[in-house]
This record gives sequence, C-alpha cells and structure tokens, in this order.
Amino acid sequence: MADDGGAASKAAWRERLAAGRRGVADDVRAAEAAMLTYHVEQVVTSGITVCAYVPVGSEPGSTGMLDALLSRAGKVLLPVARTSPTDTAQRLWWGEYRSGDLVTARWGLREPPQPWLPPSALAEAALVLLPALAVDRRGVRLGRGRGFYDLSLPLRDPQASLVAVVRDTELVDSLPCEPHDVPMTHALTPALGLIPLPMRE
Repeated sequence: MADDGGAASKAAWRERLAAGRRGVADDVRAAEAAMLTYHVEQVVTSGITVCAYVPVGSEPGSTGMLDALLSRAGKVLLPVARTSPTDTAQRLWWGEYRSGDLVTARWGLREPPQPWLPPSALAEAALVLLPALAVDRRGVRLGRGRGFYDLSLPLRDPQASLVAVVRDTELVDSLPCEPHDVPMTHALTPALGLIPLPMRE
C-alpha cells in the first residue's frame, strides 16, 4: 500500500497518479485487467443491475470485464457523460451495455448508443463500479475532477455497493477529502480483489 502525507492537493495527486499510470507496460495492464475480471466474476450476484464503465487509456479494467459482468448480472449500465451549454458537468445518463456495441464520445470515451436511461436509473444498481485514480483506506475516491459522479451518486440506492477500481499501488492511506465526496464501500484491485472500506487499522 502506498504511503502519503495526506496534505497534497487533489490536483497534485491527479498529476502524480496519472504519470504513474502512463508508465505501466501494456503486458502488465493486460494481466491486471484479467485479474480484475476474475475478481468481478466472484462477487456479482445473478440477476442484479450493475453500473460499470468503459476504461479509457490507462484506466484499470477492460471490455472483457464488462462481458463477464453481462454474463452474470441481469443488466449492465454504462455512463453517458454530457455537459451544459456552459460546459459544466451534468448528472450521468445511463445506457444498457450489449457486447461490442459502443460508440465513441467526447474525451475519447466510449458509450452505449441511444436510447439512454435518465440519471435516476442509477438507483436500480446494487453494484456500482467506478473509475478512480486512487481510493484511500477511509473510502475517499479521487476521480479526474470533472464532477460527473459527484453529481450522480446521490441518486444511488443507499444500500448499493460503491466500488472504486484501482491498481494495487493506488489504494493509499489518505487522500484529500471535500464535503461533496461520497465514500466508497469497497475497493477492487488486481492482487487483493474486493476490499471492504473503511479498512481496519
């Protein structure tokens, strides 16, 4: 587990973590994606709705993980990110995942084609897998800073599991936390699998 001083700004953390991800070799990334898929297969209950994401660039995960989810869950929903006319984040819409059926969107994202479900569809999910640059022992998640999940997560089912998907070195002791940050209930890493949060000392 990585060490930290707990006082670095979110911007500094993002810069450092993004640089670390860029240095990960392709074969390592592929091996980690396979391990994440294995762990996901162990925790998904048949018939549930899962909200997941399509990894972009160096983000942990794979479309193979989405296919594994789809083979077990009743429904897999993927986020559709849109902004207002002033380019501020709006709550995420959701599209149902069908294997191989993704279109390219803004910021290099991939998303399901229309029709989409409204932001309130998040409440259907018993399990929400979230992209993250890091997560700490308390459950504080660090995203990319656009704010889409900050706006959307209040619509979740309060009983849903919120899982930050990160590399093993991105599970850290402490991250900067703001009042709007919704705590994660779990982390998912390639080596450790599903980890309940907050972690005991």
